[in-house]
Amino acid sequence: MQTGRPSITARGAAAFRAAHQELEGGRVFSDPLALRILAADADDPVLEAAFHPGREDVRLSVAARARFAEDAVAAAVTRGVRQAVALGAGLDTFGCRNPYEAEGLRVFEVDHPATQEWKRDRLSAAEIPVPPSLTFAPVDFERQSLADGLTAAGFDPARLAFFLWLGVVPYLTHTAVLDTLGFIAALPDGSGVVFDYGEPPDALPPEQRAVHEARAAWAAEAGEPFLSFFTPEELADELRRLGFSATQDIRYRDLTARYESGHRDAVAHADLGAHVIHAWTRG
Repeated sequence: MQTGRPSITARGAAAFRAAHQELEGGRVFSDPLALRILAADADDPVLEAAFHPGREDVRLSVAARARFAEDAVAAAVTRGVRQAVALGAGLDTFGCRNPYEAEGLRVFEVDHPATQEWKRDRLSAAEIPVPPSLTFAPVDFERQSLADGLTAAGFDPARLAFFLWLGVVPYLTHTAVLDTLGFIAALPDGSGVVFDYGEPPDALPPEQRAVHEARAAWAAEAGEPFLSFFTPEELADELRRLGFSATQDIRYRDLTARYESGHRDAVAHADLGAHVIHAWTRG
């Protein structure tokens, strides 16, 4: 990650969300702030790539992932959750849009200090207000734990919480992933998380493996190499071991098809073994 700028993957996810609003009319996921937060970076090649006509499948996958996650937050709020945590939030705008502020939902954004500084500059430049319900929790994991960073920001570990953790797991080690899931699992019953992960390359058919290897090489060149993969069976076992009592594991392609039943041609995105999981503890 470049000093003073968010990671290229954070910029990419934001760019695809923004492009989806413009090119597909936000038909899968509506985010009226997505374009505004990127307005100061109109010449970023990452943004240009996201608007390419041939990337509709990726735009829809990213949009479907975001919609699934925010639908899960809505369900969590009905269960009494009043703390939401966006891990590696990047340029996501949920905290600024918080539709459950009136119900008392607090949103905590956890990210690297450099990423958060850049994001806050973008919010200011776009005149997007930071609502009272949003708290930034900058955490440099080389010096501070997630628990310490959240506690310092006012997070209450004795209360229910729901975590949004998208586009981050593949770039972390197995140990870091499982430690984070363990922290969530130790929270009061009824807490939960939505996160995504990738299967090992050798579990993919040859043609899909080649595409995956090309993407992995691009990420590594950008300084953000893939560090962890899980099989669905392995991850299900780990989640049970940690104390998650219910999970929902969905492939990207199936998740996109769920929201795109009228646009089947647009969900032909190569199945590169990417999944989204909704897991929660007893309660």
